[in-house]
Amino acid sequence: MTTVPFDFDLLTELTETSGVPGYEDRVRELVVRELEDSVDRVRTDAMGNVVGTLDGERDYSVAVAAHMDEIGFMIRHVTETDDGYGFVELDALGGWDARVLKAQRVTIHADDGDVPAVIGSPPPHTLDDDEREQPPAVEDVVLDPGLPYEDLAERVSPGDLVTMTQTTERVGETVTGKALDDRVCLCAMLEAARRLTDPQVTIHFCATAQEEIGLRGARALGIDIDPDLAIALDVTVANDIPGFDAGEHVTELGAGTAIKLKDSSVITNPKLNDRLQSLAEDEDIDHQLEILPSGGTDTAGFQRSSGAKPVGAISVPTRYLHTVTETAHVDDIAATIDLLEAFLETESGEYEYTL
Repeated sequence: MTTVPFDFDLLTELTETSGVPGYEDRVRELVVRELEDSVDRVRTDAMGNVVGTLDGERDYSVAVAAHMDEIGFMIRHVTETDDGYGFVELDALGGWDARVLKAQRVTIHADDGDVPAVIGSPPPHTLDDDEREQPPAVEDVVLDPGLPYEDLAERVSPGDLVTMTQTTERVGETVTGKALDDRVCLCAMLEAARRLTDPQVTIHFCATAQEEIGLRGARALGIDIDPDLAIALDVTVANDIPGFDAGEHVTELGAGTAIKLKDSSVITNPKLNDRLQSLAEDEDIDHQLEILPSGGTDTAGFQRSSGAKPVGAISVPTRYLHTVTETAHVDDIAATIDLLEAFLETESGEYEYTL
């Protein structure tokens, strides 16, 4: 098994910490803690974004963004069955495929402490043919905390948050767990911030809120920071598994960090892409190009709020997105950190990105 060339303990802490859209508090505390020793100043805002600023020699500024939130749920109702047991009904925060939710463990984050629960799954031999063939829906998901209704109603209430319960593990040459989207890129950004000491331009390291429900944090920061250039870090699809043709892979694990050319929300700046590719070649950093048919990232959030500014994106290829077994290759994570560091070290504010 290869040695992990980055702070695996930090990645584990980030991924296993809960933080759904709008309620990223626990993750935000970790980000502030990590940034304080790496930048000149750290601030938060009313949306919950974190910005750590490293002053450069010039006024030219670059925003680097990775989002803190993970997909999860909010409790919408606590219900009682005829035999007096309590169950919980949910409202989704972010995009879920209900097929991956059955028989999973979750954590309810209540005011008085966390409450464990499971998402029930009836035994298949108790279902008729129609029930077996019916596709599941997120709205039908029910949590079973194993408590009588009276006890449950005292501990949880509508508005409490729910996240999946999963550990982060090494599996061969990969890392797997929940919330690699986007904590693996948050880790990469924090690692790059540690390495940089004397940039030529001012760098704003942005840990954004509410990306999973509409790129909301990045849109706000695009106005507040008004950077001259923005780079977003996020995971991207890696369908390099049996059942997909080569043209459907998007990216492949182990082939390097991905330089995004487009997704359904943004077409990145061609000159910026060229510079990223040239840097990767000059520094011997494994890389690949990403053309994502659907999905969006904070890149679009900055592009749509900052005016006509150049934007780009660096992605970590990841299998099984929006599940509790998201999987990334350790070498691709390391390559992402290396390319980001090389880009920020060499950005002078004098490159011409106008088309």
